[in-house]
Amino acid sequence: MDPKLFAKTLIRSAMTSRSYYTSRTKKPTLYTKISPLGNPSLNVVPELDDWCTRATRSVSPSFSASFTTFASASASPKPSRVQISEWMKQKGICIFSPVEHAVQLDLIGKVRGFVSAEEYFSNLREEDKNLKTYGALLNCYVRQLQTDKSLAHWRKMKEMGFASSPLTYNGIMCLYTNVGEHEKVPGVLAEMKENNVPPDNFSYRICINSYGVRSDLEGMEKVLEEMESQPHIVMDWNTYAVVANFYIKEGQTHKAINALKKSEERLDNKDGLGHNYLISLYASMGNKDEVLRLWGLEKSACKRCINRDYISMLISLVRLGELNEAEKVATEWELSGNCYDFQVPQTVIIGYTVKGLYERAEAMLGHLMEKGKATTPKSWEIVAAGYVNKGETEKAFQCMKGALCLYAEKGWKPNLRVSTTILSWLGDKGSVEDVEAFVGLLRNVIPVNKQMYHALLKAYIRGGKEVNSVLDRMKADKVEDDDIETKEVLAMREN
Repeated sequence: MDPKLFAKTLIRSAMTSRSYYTSRTKKPTLYTKISPLGNPSLNVVPELDDWCTRATRSVSPSFSASFTTFASASASPKPSRVQISEWMKQKGICIFSPVEHAVQLDLIGKVRGFVSAEEYFSNLREEDKNLKTYGALLNCYVRQLQTDKSLAHWRKMKEMGFASSPLTYNGIMCLYTNVGEHEKVPGVLAEMKENNVPPDNFSYRICINSYGVRSDLEGMEKVLEEMESQPHIVMDWNTYAVVANFYIKEGQTHKAINALKKSEERLDNKDGLGHNYLISLYASMGNKDEVLRLWGLEKSACKRCINRDYISMLISLVRLGELNEAEKVATEWELSGNCYDFQVPQTVIIGYTVKGLYERAEAMLGHLMEKGKATTPKSWEIVAAGYVNKGETEKAFQCMKGALCLYAEKGWKPNLRVSTTILSWLGDKGSVEDVEAFVGLLRNVIPVNKQMYHALLKAYIRGGKEVNSVLDRMKADKVEDDDIETKEVLAMREN
């Protein structure tokens, strides 16, 4: 492995770490001050207070509107949105309507949990406790899988006449689904109909799912037929895709294909997610021709495929074992002009390693490095582990050097078996320079150990060099140097 390539990668990794732009000519705006830029723990209240207390500032309607927009924007970090909303309320910048209380309640539930949401709800004025705020609190309970609280709250909503829309019943069906009590879902759908609440698409779909996960295809089909017969329901691609998935799992290929055709008929040509899902379902059936056909349709209809689309297609091709086709798609992606995302080529690299094609995986990683593209230590280590399993330790050594040069990946630690095998090989066959370099890289990632020093001692002895300096380093690092293994290594000097 060319050391210059690793140097390039290290420099690139440093340059691509997140940085923040500060203009030397433009004054900071309020947004740049209160937007935490990825740091959700930042307290934005002092900045808000400072901005408003300046003599030249006034709380104008447009100012209030800017806060409201930021506080409700889904792209804004949730903790900051909660802080801003609370600050606005405290300062009297705006008076919350029940709808805004519901939004705030939902945010508090997501950020601080249902107990804080309960407290917020209990402090609302009675006129603000309506369908919206009751529904928001129910969502908080459902989200945190609080079954007893969810059902008690749902009963109260029904008593107060606040359970008149599918949304409430859908929440309870989601709760039963998420806690694994799928058998209770059909009963909720039945209660909806008894109470003259018309089920919507999601209501039927989650009920269909409840039958499918229990392998009750007959029950699933009955719900599907009922759904198709409802005049207010417009059948969508998603429902038929869910049905197709359960047919596939039960090995009913003919029915699955029929459902997939119905799904495709209802698919918006520009819906990349829909195409991706159908492609994955055909791949799970081993149908390469349909996978390629739908990919062609997606590229034609969507005009430009984004990274998510390429990843989905590559996963399907790898699943089919069509690695040559996958390589072609990876090349298409490389030429697409899309922003670089290692997950795209990584999908193919993983496919190679699963098939034992470690040389091709290494070649793709090397190709990316030559182009100055970021890779990950884990990807290099996986290839190294494959070489170790094949007994090709020298190749494993080269790949592991690549992994260690990129060790900054959060949470990554080298595989002990792989690194120990390489150290043993280096001690027997590596040059002093190679062993020193590898140990130097390795000790940056894990604590120094005997295996590292044994490899160094063996290399020094084979190279005819004095080992006193190595022994001194062992003592400095508090590594035991008078154990049986170390003595056996040192005995090599006498042979």
